[in-house]
Amino acid sequence: MRGRNDAGQSKRPIVLSCTMIVCLCLLFLYFSGSNRQAGSTAFEYGTKFSRTFGWGSDDGEDGSEESIFGTGDADDVKPKSFPVCDDRHSELIPCLDRNLIYQMRLKLDLNLMEHYERHCPPPERRLNCLIPPPHGYKVPIKWPKSRDVVWKANIPHTHLAKEKSDQNWMVEAGEKIKFPGGGTHFHHGADKYISNIANMLNFKDSNINNEGMLRTVLDVGCGVASFGGYLLSSNVIAMSLAPNDVHQNQIQFALERGIPAYLGVLGTKRLPYPSRSFELAHCSRCRIDWLQRDGILLLELDRLLRPGGYFAYSSPEAYAQDEEDLRIWKEMSALVERMCWKIAEKKNQTVIWVKPLNNDCYRRRAPGTKPPLCKSGDDPDSVWGVPMEACITPYPEQMHRDGGTGLAPWPARLTTPPPRLADLYVTADTFEKDTEMWQQRVENYWSLLGPKVKPDAIRNIMDMKANFGSFAASLKEKDVWVMNVVPHDGPSTLKIIYDRGLIGSNHDWCEAFSTYPRTYDLLHAWTVFSDLDKRGCSAEDLLLEMDRILRPTGFIIVRDKGAVIEFIKKYLHALHWEAITVVDAEHSPESEENEMILIIRKKLWLPEAGSQDSST
Repeated sequence: MRGRNDAGQSKRPIVLSCTMIVCLCLLFLYFSGSNRQAGSTAFEYGTKFSRTFGWGSDDGEDGSEESIFGTGDADDVKPKSFPVCDDRHSELIPCLDRNLIYQMRLKLDLNLMEHYERHCPPPERRLNCLIPPPHGYKVPIKWPKSRDVVWKANIPHTHLAKEKSDQNWMVEAGEKIKFPGGGTHFHHGADKYISNIANMLNFKDSNINNEGMLRTVLDVGCGVASFGGYLLSSNVIAMSLAPNDVHQNQIQFALERGIPAYLGVLGTKRLPYPSRSFELAHCSRCRIDWLQRDGILLLELDRLLRPGGYFAYSSPEAYAQDEEDLRIWKEMSALVERMCWKIAEKKNQTVIWVKPLNNDCYRRRAPGTKPPLCKSGDDPDSVWGVPMEACITPYPEQMHRDGGTGLAPWPARLTTPPPRLADLYVTADTFEKDTEMWQQRVENYWSLLGPKVKPDAIRNIMDMKANFGSFAASLKEKDVWVMNVVPHDGPSTLKIIYDRGLIGSNHDWCEAFSTYPRTYDLLHAWTVFSDLDKRGCSAEDLLLEMDRILRPTGFIIVRDKGAVIEFIKKYLHALHWEAITVVDAEHSPESEENEMILIIRKKLWLPEAGSQDSST
């Protein structure tokens, strides 16, 4: 008996120890789960939700051919709410997120600026949560006042005001930030600097638009985009370009001001714009090494410039007399001479080169001259994720014979069929009918918006599937600008958009756009969701992305199949959106069957206060 009792007693401590270990493990799991940050919760939520539908795949290889729109399955998992990202994500740009680069341990060449290029999170790393506005956020100041002043609470960063105080980039003024119009090279104002460039080129009345022949500009290393902002009064529109670098928030300030801008960098990939898109490229103290890699960055500008286009360069190399600057100037001069550029004018601290009108100079170069001409099979309009090449893009034979683009001056350019329509086998009649159709559609949109939109409420607009740009062209009488987005895998219509005197970018809507949160007042989505569904990408991710880039109190116009409209309506409450109206689309031969229009407004909500009335 004693032996049995001793054995039983010896087992009890083991049982008690095991029980305690199990309890401790359960407690650890419970508390670690409850203490996760909002970002982690959003990760988990998004992954589970995407798997429910087989979403999150960018290649559509989920084994399902049936559309998620109209199946009715979404009723079972309709979200009551989305998690709110924590404050550190209030300015998240998913494909330009440095934290993601560190987490994924990407091996990037900093000298080539690869860390400023797009690196998108895989589906399992996407933060499926709502990006909160900063504390104290206010409805942005309206254009044209916004060119010169914005609310400090909306972009609570003042380091540029201190760092660039001697250059008049921006100035703190109580609860506002003011923009005197200065820049690194034009302390006394962009307007005078622009007039000086026009004067150097002998343009009539020193007007930079050159009687309508200079319309589109690429401003590289734009700062807070005062150069582009002051061009607008001359009917010239600039794509202001800068990376998310040490001068963080410069593009955010530009868009808050109502000035067209895009986050991008001259690194290793082509910029997302077609060939021969700009009449003028501009670089003012942009700190770019133009000589690196056989002049590949300068050759990218050459690809983007039209025949007879200009490159205005304001930098110490153009005027300084120290040994290093003289060396750079000598080598840069030799490079552009081999590229067949000529100096149009060099005065004070600025040099302006001009690109040839045809291929004659290229053909006269000695054999073996570098940089070489690009191979005949190279498509200069294929840009999405395409590496740059250190070669000269010659003109097509027709453009060579014409000795230029053949474009009409602005504003006739907006509605005149451009010669490059022939590249797409599109007739002038088709182009004109498209313009007329969208004019009618836009008039209908504005009548539906009606009492909900004030005359100055909309400034920054994005057309998410722009085709020929006729939606934007129909807004010519309104004081707005449009970012015309063309899908990267569709017809190369973006060059037609630029030839109309408009601007835009290629993009893949399976990924996030290269912009800050809260930067657009209106998004127009024409069959974007239907196209996305065919590719097997996440419709929920796109809704969250649209919410990210839309300003509070901003509008969305969705034009798509009825099933898509019903799908989106299920998410309105979770996204803090409200439906303004839902109607059948007006009939036209180009309309999809059962096409409808849904107009949405985003409410102004703050994390600490929940949803607020959208009229705030």
